[in-house]
Amino acid sequence: MKKITLDATIENIEKVTEFVNEQLEGCGCPMKAQMQIDVAIDELFGNIAHYAYQPKVGAATVQVETEDAPPAVTITFIDSGVPYDPLKKEDPDVTLSAGERSAGGLGIFLVKKTMDDILYEYKDGKNILKIRKIF
Repeated sequence: MKKITLDATIENIEKVTEFVNEQLEGCGCPMKAQMQIDVAIDELFGNIAHYAYQPKVGAATVQVETEDAPPAVTITFIDSGVPYDPLKKEDPDVTLSAGERSAGGLGIFLVKKTMDDILYEYKDGKNILKIRKIF
């Protein structure tokens, strides 16, 4: 398992993405799966940056674990911010036009649709969100 801990800021999304992509390159992750994972990182780390510690800034840890059989990656986002389970947010009605839908929720909806597993728990004062992608 590899991990990185840094300030949960929008500016650090790129660093997190680069860190995860370095791990993915070593395990033969296809480009389509990598692009889906990059979108998930942008959404999930962005949410931590925007909401977990506001108006302050706090740390977030991102862990990457790869598996061989089947080939897969599990990425865990950990922060000590305000408890928040994004999986409890109701999925948006994507049959409505953008103008008819209420704002928010589309990003986590996309993450749910493109990842194979998503788990959330609040434990020991920490938000722990795991995503898993099989490729």
